[in-house]
Amino acid sequence: MEPSATKLHVVLPRCQVWNVLVTDARVRAAYAEGAGIYRILPAAVAIPENQDDVVALVRQARESHLALIPRGAGSGMPGGNVGNGVIVDLSARFSDLVVDPHGRTARAGASVTWAEVNAAAKPYGLRLPPDPSSGAFATSGGMVATNAAGPRTVRYGSLRPWVQALEIVEADGTARVVERGAARGKRFTLTPDTRHLVSRFPKTRKNSSGYALDRFAETGDEIDLLVGSEGTLAIVTAVHWRLDPIPPDVAGAALGFADLESMAEAVPYLVSLKPSALELLDESLLQFVPEAPKVACLLLVEFERESAAAARGVVGDAVRGLKQSVSHVETAVNRAGLEKLWSVRREASPALARLPPTQRSLQLIEDGCVPVDALGAYVAGLRAAADRRGIPVAIFGHAGDGHVHVNTLPDTTRDGWREALRGLFDEVTDLLIRLRGVPSGEHGVGRLRAGILERFYGPEVMQLFRDVKRAYDPLSIFNPGVIIPASDWSPVTALKVGAGAAAIPEDIATRLREVERSAAWATPKLELAH
Repeated sequence: MEPSATKLHVVLPRCQVWNVLVTDARVRAAYAEGAGIYRILPAAVAIPENQDDVVALVRQARESHLALIPRGAGSGMPGGNVGNGVIVDLSARFSDLVVDPHGRTARAGASVTWAEVNAAAKPYGLRLPPDPSSGAFATSGGMVATNAAGPRTVRYGSLRPWVQALEIVEADGTARVVERGAARGKRFTLTPDTRHLVSRFPKTRKNSSGYALDRFAETGDEIDLLVGSEGTLAIVTAVHWRLDPIPPDVAGAALGFADLESMAEAVPYLVSLKPSALELLDESLLQFVPEAPKVACLLLVEFERESAAAARGVVGDAVRGLKQSVSHVETAVNRAGLEKLWSVRREASPALARLPPTQRSLQLIEDGCVPVDALGAYVAGLRAAADRRGIPVAIFGHAGDGHVHVNTLPDTTRDGWREALRGLFDEVTDLLIRLRGVPSGEHGVGRLRAGILERFYGPEVMQLFRDVKRAYDPLSIFNPGVIIPASDWSPVTALKVGAGAAAIPEDIATRLREVERSAAWATPKLELAH
């Protein structure tokens, strides 16, 4: 299913899409990594110019049984953007962007980033409210793939309900437009019995773990299946976004806590005040930022309101309501002040990138989401599990959604570090299941988490996932091994670090490392090969 580069020359000697395929070893190496933990050399890279190229590529892949791996900027964490089939690079050529201010929509090609959508919408007083932290380089196609989210999801939800239509190429090479409300159960439907199974889905505020059958059961809307499907059901070439007016005023606060329990108790109160963002920075992350306050936990809270007085008033309510709990308070009454408050969050990730050469930041257990009332127990459990394994971690996330990101920071020169990581992965999986959580709140399952989905949903729901996959992609052309696990699945094989890492040219490995350290995911990967 996933051929070697040599075999591709035999399979596609005179193929009409050969002009968009590259099998050069250096180019393949440049696409071997994304932001996650894996290094997997693809057999080839396809760089389509337009939807017609994608149609031709998919038809040839169907004929020749080639695996296609759709990819945007490559900033996804769980390995859905790498693989040993054909990488389909949609990061640059699909850049058309048109804003309709009267309809409050924007049509964006798959290459268009969240930041570009918002820059084009801003002159009309509009925006796309859910804001992935990677918005500067997160592409529209990539955001749809994972049902992306961010700090403002606590108020505005993930990106799924903001998708009005999708332009896709299906596994038979058909191009079509799927509009919200217009295509109901075209490929897949739920029976009364299967609806009962779906009712068992975990009740977290966010979930990007597998196909959204719970949402599909409510709406019957095909878009709700396609969003979050991680390139396994179709290739998205354009997205029609719904936009919203930019709120007039905003204010917020940074609230420090001396212990985890006080922070956890504060979160439900702050959520009740309807914040637009509520972020957690744990001391395990704050230690990397010299200017950060010396607290056990820091909550950054933002309130968007219709007037300055209303925004400032709710900040006052937040501070007064927690005056017995907080050990540190800073407030901001306008956007400029908030920018300063949130600088501690922005400085944390670059600090992690400056770790010693022997220590790597690996996103192994980085996206778990639990019910908000279980947030404190989850963070405490994460800390304890990491301590038992002797693996430093940095913990942060979206407190208002019970959603936590964790960077493991192993010393890769230490004997047994890989086994310790696998043990931590298994222990945190057990913890999430006990707390009624899900393994991914916004980044998707990818290859990393595909093998544990059955533990969260059970075998009957996993069979439904296979039925969805078969209905859309019977030959498993699109991103095999993502959501539906490969038979030889393991979360810690094909790592980008360690003795077993796939060999690539040293200069390209250095450039990929620099992209990772500087979050320069917008860099065209072809540039890394030349």
